Amino acid sequence: MNILGISCWYHDSAAALLSDGEVVAASQEERFSRVKHDFEFPERAIDFCLEQGGISEADIDFVVFYDKPIPKFERIISSILYTVPRSRLVFREAVPLWLTRKLKFHKTVKKKLSLPPEKVCFCSHHMAHAASCFYLSPFRESAVLTVDGVGEWATASIGKGSGKEIRIIKEMRFPHSLGLLYSAFTAFLGFKVNNGEYKVMGMAPYGEPKYTDKVYRVAGVNDDGSVELNMDYFTFHHSVSKTYGRKFTELFGPEREPESLFFTEETGFPSYLGEKPPDFSALAEKNRYYADIAASIQKVLEDTLLKMARTAREETGLENLCYAGGVALNSKANYELVSSGIFSDIFIQPAATDAGGALGAALWLWSGVLGNEPPGVIRTPYLGKGYSNDEIKKVLTEENIEFRELEDERLFDYTARQISEGKVIGWFQGRAEWGPRALGNRSILADPRDPEMKDRVNSLVKFREPYRPFAPSVLNEDAGDYIKRERELIPDEYMLVTYPVNEDKKDLIPAVTHVNCTARAQVVKRERNPGYWKLIKSFRDLTGVGVLLNTSFNLKGEPVVNSPLDALKTFRRSGIDLLVMENLVVSKSPEGKGAPPESSEASGSSL
Repeated sequence: MNILGISCWYHDSAAALLSDGEVVAASQEERFSRVKHDFEFPERAIDFCLEQGGISEADIDFVVFYDKPIPKFERIISSILYTVPRSRLVFREAVPLWLTRKLKFHKTVKKKLSLPPEKVCFCSHHMAHAASCFYLSPFRESAVLTVDGVGEWATASIGKGSGKEIRIIKEMRFPHSLGLLYSAFTAFLGFKVNNGEYKVMGMAPYGEPKYTDKVYRVAGVNDDGSVELNMDYFTFHHSVSKTYGRKFTELFGPEREPESLFFTEETGFPSYLGEKPPDFSALAEKNRYYADIAASIQKVLEDTLLKMARTAREETGLENLCYAGGVALNSKANYELVSSGIFSDIFIQPAATDAGGALGAALWLWSGVLGNEPPGVIRTPYLGKGYSNDEIKKVLTEENIEFRELEDERLFDYTARQISEGKVIGWFQGRAEWGPRALGNRSILADPRDPEMKDRVNSLVKFREPYRPFAPSVLNEDAGDYIKRERELIPDEYMLVTYPVNEDKKDLIPAVTHVNCTARAQVVKRERNPGYWKLIKSFRDLTGVGVLLNTSFNLKGEPVVNSPLDALKTFRRSGIDLLVMENLVVSKSPEGKGAPPESSEASGSSL
């Protein structure tokens, strides 16, 4: 049986294919369309899933959508009517869109896949989140927690998973939402909603949580973790452009200029930002205030999640937790959850956001509705598109690019040496990752020992803000030497928990240690990604350090690269020194220092 799960028309549209209960393929549409956070119907991602599964549209038994459109439309209409006349622009923009497209998912599916309406199913939004984690977890029973902005009406839920069944016990409903609260502060701090929340998390360590009392004035939090927003401060329920109103800025002060430079006395003013402003100290102090705001909302988020987790434990009586929804990507809060001891073990799947809802919807139908055994623990996060050496050679030849081919062991040793000598590497291997984190298949890699490497990669490669941290990829067997973790967790493999760096290692790996001496580590296991594991081991054999700086293979504002051509374009437009795609090596100075001493094949011309 082939079940296709789909999420779209909000953000992070995606498709996922389940064949006889096995997760065959999953990818976000943005990887193919090259539109960041693409929310359109995922036609290209669907095509990929069918191709990867070796099936045609005639082989699809069911298509499942990750939302129930009618209840969602009901919520939008209710909000419009409740806030008239302030909501007139929402009515003008949203209602025609819903009437012409969003309520007609059946027709869109039929046009794309020629499927009759009886093959199209709808899963509620938070059930899709719950299914995406529980049915792929190692647990036969667990508490289930989902937290995001909003689905149909629910904004958070607590449930119980047992065997093939997930039962929702409690839910929080719109407009009261922890996710929307955090997004309001994301906008206030000058970042894009549904895009910049991780920037708030990265900014928070530069400040102190001095203003939690003010946060609690706009959002009351009950002992069970439920949130009650004071809607006098917010406008997201009736505005198309603002999430907060005048009272909010009266309380917190002027909003930060969108995408303005962020620097403090701690960050200094990196030279790549230009000439240091004469009023640097005054501007740094102003930025420090915004960092304090970021630290305050981060602290409230963490404390509220812990209350929710305690409630989930009390309501279910179970010692394990499955956790999903957009808020589950907040890796700092995840550490607080892990270290709290509320649950013995925690599982978060790699695509916890709405993209993951596509897979969750398919799993819900397979196990929750049809009664089949769940797939069990997810075996790999590498569920996207992959390319063979021959396919990559074809692209390089067509682009008239010189390349060299190295056998595996020589490739790992050579690449590790280049990294140790200060080269920045574009690393393109195997199938693309499922979820927003680069996990060693579509990554930019560098030496974590170099204290200048963070600024170099930010300025010449990623073209992004200087305060943004990079992640360490560390061998599983060495993880305890570098980060303070008490036990192995599956989310560690997906870069979903920020750990304190051990005191004796923070000066050894400064490029991946954040200002508060933490790191959002990816723990690499040999059985999960043998090639990436071997590369890190080669670097360890050479330097004594079993860690690499790892960041996503993309430029600021662009999706992570998906194809060899995407990788080549990013390589050309950035300060990446070396591009490694499968066994093929491309250098911007192939005949210069550090080029492979021998090659089994070369073609084309240099860049």
